[in-house]
Amino acid sequence: MIRLSCHGAAKQVTGSCHLIETGQARVLVDCGLFQGGHELAEENAQDFGFDPAGIDVLLLTHAHLDHCGRIPLLVKRGFRGRILCTAPTRELARLVLIDAAGLQEEDARRAERHARHRDEPPPQPLYTLADAFHSLDFFDGAAAYGEPIDVAAGVRATFCNAGHILGSASILLELRDGDSRRTVYFSGDIGNPGRPLLDDPQPPPVPPDYVVMETTYGDRDHRPWAASVDELIAAIAATHARGGNVIIPTFALERAQEVLYALSLGMDQGRLPRHLTAFLDSPMAISATEIFTRYPDALRQSFAQRLQSNDPFALPGLRMTRDAAESMAINAIRGGVVIMAGSGMATGGRVRHHLRHNLWNAAASVIFVGYAAEGTLARLIIDGARHVRLFDEDIQVRAQIHTINGFSAHAGQSELLAWLARCGKPRKVFLVHGDDDRGMRVFSEQLQQRGVPWQIPGMGEPILLR
Repeated sequence: MIRLSCHGAAKQVTGSCHLIETGQARVLVDCGLFQGGHELAEENAQDFGFDPAGIDVLLLTHAHLDHCGRIPLLVKRGFRGRILCTAPTRELARLVLIDAAGLQEEDARRAERHARHRDEPPPQPLYTLADAFHSLDFFDGAAAYGEPIDVAAGVRATFCNAGHILGSASILLELRDGDSRRTVYFSGDIGNPGRPLLDDPQPPPVPPDYVVMETTYGDRDHRPWAASVDELIAAIAATHARGGNVIIPTFALERAQEVLYALSLGMDQGRLPRHLTAFLDSPMAISATEIFTRYPDALRQSFAQRLQSNDPFALPGLRMTRDAAESMAINAIRGGVVIMAGSGMATGGRVRHHLRHNLWNAAASVIFVGYAAEGTLARLIIDGARHVRLFDEDIQVRAQIHTINGFSAHAGQSELLAWLARCGKPRKVFLVHGDDDRGMRVFSEQLQQRGVPWQIPGMGEPILLR
């Protein structure tokens, strides 16, 4: 018996976590954090739907928080197996998990102060920095693209380049259980082909029997990369001309590096001042950028060569601010600078302070270049909120708001269909990591038209792979 169950990203975008069970092994693919509104904090703290101590191995597709963010909790609750991933993913996951643990502790301290005033028991963080560091002991970054690895009894895994972020992978599982033989291809998050930093997503080495596939943008295509870069440069140039600041809520992994690359293109074309002051105000993004330079073999060859000759991560006016005091000083600047800061969905981090000091200013611009989940501050602003609440203040939204979806690290509908076509003719495609009422539904209609069998699994629903 070979069984699949989804314990995250089932009829929702975040929290990827998928379990494969045979008579000999239990293999987990990803263990991500649910992200969005406050109700998801409770969902993160709930039982996983399986016994963490019974998992033999965890295969990690990539280092985004919604794919790795509950790993410290998994270990805290008894997991003692190996966490297998690529070497860049191991380094990036270390950054992400330590940062997440610090935020968990900070949020718990803030909530504790409020609880004391109400004479309530103090809340506990989902996990602590000590939990995060402990979980890192289980990481093994030995996975290399295209090289099969025996990971558990009767289970062989092959990591394939997903082209999503540095080190990201789709994972083919070859499963044996008695006389049963099945292959399952987990897409992870599928990148946009033709991007400057990373190679295109790769197909599996053999056509799989089943595909577990993300559908984040299953309902639409993205604007082309070149047009998106043009739009970004134009928005920055216009804001600079009217004397305002540009705030770019930035995901530390991939998005920050692509935005820096786009700024360098604008300067090369003479559309942006060569010495335009730009702040990368994110310790995690700064460290992630440094990690990029350590893995040239994981980058598109043309970009790796550019790093050696005309490094887009070393712009003349770029200032990397790790220190909190330096970050606070940026808010004294009333105009003429570009500020890139996390978090990308504006749910926390330094960008919230920059929004507080700039959202009210009609000369400023806020440029969103990534996905914004329901319930996040980013989504509220994108959807046209006239006022938002920041640090117990009501802030009027008067800045120019731009949404440029061509920077998304996810493939759009056409690219998803093309990626699936390269997987052969699977017996069934399981749709995950998407909005149930949008991306998944529209994408399933596309599959129906093409005669591809599909299913949208429910949370924890056991599915026999016959």
